[in-house]
Amino acid sequence: MTVRARRVRANDWLPIDVEELEDHALTVVRSVDHRSVIAGPGAGKTELLAQRAAFLLQTGTSPAPRRILAISFKRDAARNLAQRVKRRCHAEDAARFDSLTFDAFAKGLVDRFGQTLPQAWRPRPDYEIAFATDRDYRDFLNALGDPPREIGTRAELEAIDARYFARDHLFAARLPVTEFTPSTVAEWAAERYWRASMFSGAKTWLSFPMIGRLAELLVRVNPLARDALRLTYSHLFMDEFQDTTQVQYDLVHTIFAGSGAIATAVGDHKQQIMRWAMAMDHPFEAFEADFGAQRTPLHNNYRSSPDLVRIQHVLAQALDQKASTPVSKVDCKISGDSCAIWTFGNTSAEAAALASFVASEMKSRGLAPRDFVLLVRQTPHKYVDSLDIAFRRQGIMLRNEAGMVGKVMLQDLLAEEVSVLAIAMLRLATAPRAGRTWSQCVEYISALRGLHHDDDRAQMKLELALDRFALQLAKEHTSVPESEEEVVALLEKIIDFLGRDALRAAHPPYAQGAWLETVLDSLLKHLTNCCANAGTWAEVLDAYDGVHAVPLMTIHKSKGLEYDTVIFVGLDDAAWWSFEQDKYEATAGFFVAFTRAKQQVIFSYCASRGERKTIAPLYDLLEKAGVPVQAH
Repeated sequence: MTVRARRVRANDWLPIDVEELEDHALTVVRSVDHRSVIAGPGAGKTELLAQRAAFLLQTGTSPAPRRILAISFKRDAARNLAQRVKRRCHAEDAARFDSLTFDAFAKGLVDRFGQTLPQAWRPRPDYEIAFATDRDYRDFLNALGDPPREIGTRAELEAIDARYFARDHLFAARLPVTEFTPSTVAEWAAERYWRASMFSGAKTWLSFPMIGRLAELLVRVNPLARDALRLTYSHLFMDEFQDTTQVQYDLVHTIFAGSGAIATAVGDHKQQIMRWAMAMDHPFEAFEADFGAQRTPLHNNYRSSPDLVRIQHVLAQALDQKASTPVSKVDCKISGDSCAIWTFGNTSAEAAALASFVASEMKSRGLAPRDFVLLVRQTPHKYVDSLDIAFRRQGIMLRNEAGMVGKVMLQDLLAEEVSVLAIAMLRLATAPRAGRTWSQCVEYISALRGLHHDDDRAQMKLELALDRFALQLAKEHTSVPESEEEVVALLEKIIDFLGRDALRAAHPPYAQGAWLETVLDSLLKHLTNCCANAGTWAEVLDAYDGVHAVPLMTIHKSKGLEYDTVIFVGLDDAAWWSFEQDKYEATAGFFVAFTRAKQQVIFSYCASRGERKTIAPLYDLLEKAGVPVQAH
């Protein structure tokens, strides 16, 4: 017999699984109007959204059968939020919470309704996903012939900067209902790009910004689709809102502005590091003006120690003079300086000192490798060799999370749905006690197959099938595979059980083209490498996830993560060569890197790598905050 979810009176509802929410956060959780939430590092943005979802679902403020739509930028962030809601809500309520990325949401609309688009904008149903770069845009512009004389000249075409072609011309405005009628050379070039991508070859090639623009057009010209979405969703959540692009904002605005759906946008303009990827200049101001949203700041920091929070505030004021003073809710667990700049004469001395420091901290404080992160501004491969040698001498593995495995970056591979599923299935089959993993597998596969939480018979059938499959897999693969062929056979069994069609149907990026096979090829390569260097299945799977390795990654890839200790390698002009081109975004990146830390931050400067004249403003900020410089 299925137990129904109970309703709680709004006045009686209390936060779930947390000791406290600050007053402003609780106000947002209970709010009945649009809210723009400025939440600094460690403020608990994801937790706030999870608690708000629980409040809306459990009190009936979002009444069945209506749903809540949560849009995030990263797949792991969307998955994390969905899991938090599931832990706090009855399955009947959690089933009405849709947590998606912007790209997945837009792609789902185009896949379902794309053939209702006007003929001039109707993509072929079997379109492929394209990932265009500045070089691709430059090559395209160079290959164009002369523009029509009545529009402009070749010189005007050659003057278009490929770096800003997408932001300023290709995706700057909503698509017209009919074909482009260009009046400038840039508009003509944009029209040519769209036509070439959609209709010139045997297949249609669409980037995610193109899909976003097509999704906005289809809901604009198809009132039935727009009204269906408005009837479906009573509330909208938007996470990391500071990085919203104009394409994404226009889609949300067309669907939900004036609809009655209550929107909550959460983020921090001081952490805007995606302007190079077309993030809007002032997204919060636009949202507040268009939706009439009330701005609400959060003040508590549940991540960083008091001294780190003090330094963070100095950095924050360089980005926003009106930045409110945060309050740390974390105890300091170290003695000595929580932040310091270490200077070295050469990279060998630097690597040896950093490796020795990590080894000492692991021993004295009982920390694990994943409690540390080595951050660089860009090109981690330039740092990894010297660092890896030194860390190995200390018996510590270092892993370049930005390294490519096949055609997929390692860090991205670990977040791919099929990778998460496959590794969970292997842990279930090979671990002696895997109760938590079994629950995760049931949850994942139930969602994959579209099973309703109330369908007890279907759920029981799935659980029995999963048990049989895991036992059979364990029986057939008691030892670690010794060849790639064995890994191929193993993965084929898992993918056959999950179902390729089910994977494509459940995860939009897999629905078109060869992306699923590309990810599976990278999964195969990474798993094969892990098998070659391990004696047990536990070692294989821990190596796959990097459990026992210190991660090395870029600032951009560290966004949303947190570590006890952050070691920033390469605070020099060479690494920050673009600092003067956009000082605000560079400072924001510096701020993001610093705020990943819970207890301590080490900045490492090596004179042999470059000077520190251009980025002197960053050193000035650290000096203003009282951060000491220590020569090594």
